[in-house]
Amino acid sequence: MLNQDNILKITLVNCFTIQLPLSAFASDHILFCKKIRMKNGLLIFNVILLILVGVLFYLHFSSNGNKEKRVLSQSTLKTDPAGNDFRIAYFELDSITNSFSMVKDIKNDLNREEEKMNGEMNQWQKRYNDKLQQYQSQAQQMNQVQSENANRDMLQMQETIRNKKQELDQKYQNLYMQKMQDVKIKIENFLKEYNKSKGYSYIFAYEPGFIYYRDTMFNITADLVKGLNEQYSKKK
Repeated sequence: MLNQDNILKITLVNCFTIQLPLSAFASDHILFCKKIRMKNGLLIFNVILLILVGVLFYLHFSSNGNKEKRVLSQSTLKTDPAGNDFRIAYFELDSITNSFSMVKDIKNDLNREEEKMNGEMNQWQKRYNDKLQQYQSQAQQMNQVQSENANRDMLQMQETIRNKKQELDQKYQNLYMQKMQDVKIKIENFLKEYNKSKGYSYIFAYEPGFIYYRDTMFNITADLVKGLNEQYSKKK
């Protein structure tokens, strides 16, 4: 392992390996050694300085470029409605649900259909209760075979009512989905025409909990409600 003296000696030996032919004094060798060290030190320092300056220039201009891009994109987004840049708008879904006449009519249709289905199920329930009371009133006079037949009849009727309810529930679900799809198509078709003069890249339906922040500057709910109602009233 090398100690400091050995390192110093090695350094001195390396330093004096180049001899000056016209010099016979050790002071000349030492001066030449110092000059070599100074030149090497200045060269390394200049290289490091150049690298640092280059890095600073790169960071400065790249930072300014990003800031200019961000400012430009925000400015374009707000001040160039007719441009081809990426632009987003949204509408309040609750407002469409509460203010679009077509949705109101659909709600009324669904309520009527639900009342009709509930009335049909109530009739089935009444028939079941009537037959149950009939068998209960005759239970004392029934033999074992008649009692088993009555139980079998009631179980079959329960199964019929259960299947009927599932059928009506599925029918209502299909009707609901079809009506909602009709509303969705109406909105999409209107927005396609509406967006021809607006140039939005995306138009979102806002719901609480889905989007956590929105700029009301891009809220087109009023235009959408007005346009949809005018269009729907003409075709109604």
